[in-house]
Amino acid sequence: MRNSKLHQLVICVENEDYPASLEKRKIYEAILDPDAAMINQLRVIDESGEDYLYPEEYFISVRLPKNVEEAVIKAA
Repeated sequence: MRNSKLHQLVICVENEDYPASLEKRKIYEAILDPDAAMINQLRVIDESGEDYLYPEEYFISVRLPKNVEEAVIKAA
């Protein structure tokens, strides 16, 4: 299990510039990155399985019950 202080779950609400990399309404794992946050970006593990920076307004952070969150991250 990854450290939840370093990771969070987000839902994609926009993918206009990245339709091949992001799917709307899909839950993604985001890696907390203070440097990216300073420029309004979010580091997200996308469809390629790698982490990339995307505009933070493309996502909404979600809080799920711990067991659900663990299952989502494990399934990734």
